[in-house]
Amino acid sequence: MIVDNIIAQAVSRAVKELYGVDAPAESIVPQATRKEFEGNLTIVTFPWVKAARKSPEQVGTEIGNWLVDNEPAVNRFNVIKGFLNIVIEPTYWNAVLAHILETPNYGLTAPSADSPLVMVEYSSPNTNKPLHLGHLRNILLGYSLSNILAACGNRVVKTNIVNDRGIHICKSMLAWQKWGNGATPESTGKKGDHLIGDFYVLFDKHYKEELQALKQQGMTDEEAEKASTLMAEARAMLVKWEQNDPEVRALWQRMNEWVYDGFDQTYERMGVDFDKIYYESQTYLEGKDKVLEGLEKGVMYRKDDGSVWADLTADGLDHKLLLRADGTSVYMTQDIGTAKLRYQDYPISKMIYVVGNEQNYHFQVLSLLLDRLGFEWGKSLVHFSYGMVELPNGRMKSREGTVVDADDLMAAMVADAKAVSAERGRLDGMDQQELDNIAEVVGLGALKYFLLKVDPRKNMTFNPEESIDFNGNTGPFIQYTYARIRSVLRNAAASGFAIGDYSTVEPCEREITLIQRLADFPATVQEAGRSYSPALIANYAYDLVKEYNQFYHDCTILGESDPAARSLRLALSEATAETVKTALNLLGIGVVERM
Repeated sequence: MIVDNIIAQAVSRAVKELYGVDAPAESIVPQATRKEFEGNLTIVTFPWVKAARKSPEQVGTEIGNWLVDNEPAVNRFNVIKGFLNIVIEPTYWNAVLAHILETPNYGLTAPSADSPLVMVEYSSPNTNKPLHLGHLRNILLGYSLSNILAACGNRVVKTNIVNDRGIHICKSMLAWQKWGNGATPESTGKKGDHLIGDFYVLFDKHYKEELQALKQQGMTDEEAEKASTLMAEARAMLVKWEQNDPEVRALWQRMNEWVYDGFDQTYERMGVDFDKIYYESQTYLEGKDKVLEGLEKGVMYRKDDGSVWADLTADGLDHKLLLRADGTSVYMTQDIGTAKLRYQDYPISKMIYVVGNEQNYHFQVLSLLLDRLGFEWGKSLVHFSYGMVELPNGRMKSREGTVVDADDLMAAMVADAKAVSAERGRLDGMDQQELDNIAEVVGLGALKYFLLKVDPRKNMTFNPEESIDFNGNTGPFIQYTYARIRSVLRNAAASGFAIGDYSTVEPCEREITLIQRLADFPATVQEAGRSYSPALIANYAYDLVKEYNQFYHDCTILGESDPAARSLRLALSEATAETVKTALNLLGIGVVERM
């Protein structure tokens, strides 16, 4: 049992015996003692001052004395105002370390058949362009959050909704018809998603040229947009699509297949997957049916022009359009249809949408509408709202072709990792396959870690050069420490050293600090799940390897002559490596044995 739980249970017994207070152990949360004070764990005594009718210092002293007399894990204590600082019996930390090593999947909670079923939606790409840097943050957050929620004991369904219909799709299709000359991924040598993205940019280029020409004729911006023949053609194509025009549908299906093939290649290299993929082309009609059902029940209302709306003013919002006058759907309608299908497919306990913070209002409205339409999880849906990711030179714009494609970025990161590794000269003698594998794992690890270490709610700037650094709070630094530990353990085995009995060794302060950091891992995983924050796992891994490197610097391992002390340090190394590997795995980041 981890020390925090033992101390919490002991304090619970103490306040019951001393003051007659029922304080459940789970309500008592020991904190790591601040570095300027002596102690390993700190308990706040203020909650029991009233019942004891004594000062916080007196309460702390009485509880401390009770713990010394009754709990073998407690060595001594001190009280600073209302804070009881507890020093754990040094050799007790050895039992904690042994528990960590002996626990399969340490830090993770396996789900059971009746665990809550959580669905996480992420990626949500459009089929008119390739995945880019902004998608990368979304996908990596969604995938790592899914792993973390599963590690907290939930059953998790990873899902994706593909935006495969709408005016933006028609823009790419129309551009291909007009200027594509029959281009295909095979004829151009381009991935399908990149090829279609080029036509989306090409449409915007011609559209802007047309608007400029119309404005030179004296039209205002608004008049020019209304007079645009190019945009009128795109809208006409959308109407034909909704009317199931066979020619338009055939082209749409052909071009989408090119894009899906490209997406699949990107997802595979990224190391992410989905349990279920939904398509807006299959959900928007379901949404229309659900909205019309709501209209019949009086949950929605119809305007004179035939459009359908929801009145949300009683909830502090406004009136929301759900069906246009011509009967076509809006995004909200599509989301309602997707929710309907998901609820049919899975008995969802909670629905989490990983979508940028520019859609905060959209999900406020969706939550209210789903609740009104009878979805049990509607009101409790979670919008995992994250900040935008930018480059040092500013924001990206898909229409103008100024985005950083995910494929190009991943390739560049792997190339950078290979170059940095060659400069360091640590991979000499390895064959090309191993070199390529290390570069792939390190390069993608650098990218993933940089995007995940930041609080998801904050906007961030992605700096490729900073991310690939082998020092500081980066993925390569953590991966390198893991590889260093594995090298130590290989050398130990080669020298005939194994982990033996270390139960009687009194660990030094540096060793205790490292064990305590390892003991924090299960609580960190649970908190990351509660707060939907992969950044907590990322920064825990960084703090852990920093602590190990201090230990490695201060404590001899293979050169230690005392077999018991050496065993303790090898056990610490093994536990740290496994915990680092588990933490990175939750983030979707791999490790290598050498680098």
